[in-house]
Amino acid sequence: MTPFLQLIFLLAFILLTAKLAGYISIRLGQPSVLGELIIGVVLGPSVINLLGLPLIDQELMGEVMHLMGEIGVLLLMFIAGMELEFDELRHTGRVAALAGTLGVFVPVLFGSGVGLLFQMETRAALFLGLALGATSVSISAQTLLEMKVLRTRVGFGLLGAAVFDDILVILLLSIFFAFVDGGGNVGSILLVFGRMFLFFAFAAAFGLWVLPRVIRRVRNLPVSQPILSLAVVVMMGYGLAAELLGGMAAITGAFLAGLMFARSPEKDVLVPRISALAYGFFVPIFFVNIGLDVHLETLSSGLALTIILIVAAVAGKFIGAGLGAYWGGFSKREAAQLGAGMISRGEVGLIVASVGAAAGLVNDIEFSAIVEMVVISTLITPPALRWLFKQPVGQETAKGVEKTVL
Repeated sequence: MTPFLQLIFLLAFILLTAKLAGYISIRLGQPSVLGELIIGVVLGPSVINLLGLPLIDQELMGEVMHLMGEIGVLLLMFIAGMELEFDELRHTGRVAALAGTLGVFVPVLFGSGVGLLFQMETRAALFLGLALGATSVSISAQTLLEMKVLRTRVGFGLLGAAVFDDILVILLLSIFFAFVDGGGNVGSILLVFGRMFLFFAFAAAFGLWVLPRVIRRVRNLPVSQPILSLAVVVMMGYGLAAELLGGMAAITGAFLAGLMFARSPEKDVLVPRISALAYGFFVPIFFVNIGLDVHLETLSSGLALTIILIVAAVAGKFIGAGLGAYWGGFSKREAAQLGAGMISRGEVGLIVASVGAAAGLVNDIEFSAIVEMVVISTLITPPALRWLFKQPVGQETAKGVEKTVL
């Protein structure tokens, strides 16, 4: 088949199976994302090996699916940002800071300890710890949205903690590579801080002062879906700026772009339209793609490392982020819910793993162990959240958060 026919076959098949798996998952009392992740494992190289079929160009189609999935996670984080408002996020500042900080440093310590236990080089062990420090709350955000509890203080705290987490992990990774590649000179480290500051300054200035004026001009243009198109452009622009200017993950930029649009009077019109684009097409591809990265056959060669790494990853995030939330003013139940929501590593963990492999910091077995940790931690997060939210949880909005947390 031609590349075009291969593409439309894969898209149709993946979307159909993803939605069917999501429906079955919901019927079983679980979020749809769990079914989409599991069907990705089934379609992956360990079972059906969809991309390895003779009629499919595995390298080309694998890259196309990966890129489309990345657009899906940008849209997902943009929507998560739109679900919040500055005031609501500000009211969880203490919890977000403590949970985000401890949710990084505790897993980093656990992961580095695992690396040293398996006699890895010091720098490789430190990198393993950093891989455990990463968090991707895109799947947690999707799960909380489905359960209609994203707009609780647990949801606000989770997304706020994720921002702190992402900043810390990128900062620590950048400092780590500044030491590894540049000898740890002060100039390299200062450059890391400077780039992050420039990005946040740009994001705030554009979003608070320029974007509202642009929206007012664009919304009356005689073209179809002007606000939707503008939102996608701004989301991608923020993602580019986060990567190129700030040296951070593009998902951080997409989340901040969503926060900026949350202030717009066009929000109520925009949310259902961009949600249709995301959940009807791109987001299912992203979730299936995570499952496609599972190579179960590699487990035998590094089984002990994989198991211990998974335990360290889950325990480190749950304990670190949960303690931070509890010390910040959450109840024990809410702290456990937030800690569980931080367990998933998702695409951020995969990005960190690929960076380490490209730099020669980890071998194939260690890389596979990190990938399996990412996938397993991502798979267990939705059912863990579903179970923890079975008990009644306070549905406090920002005002309730202000009284209890600050």
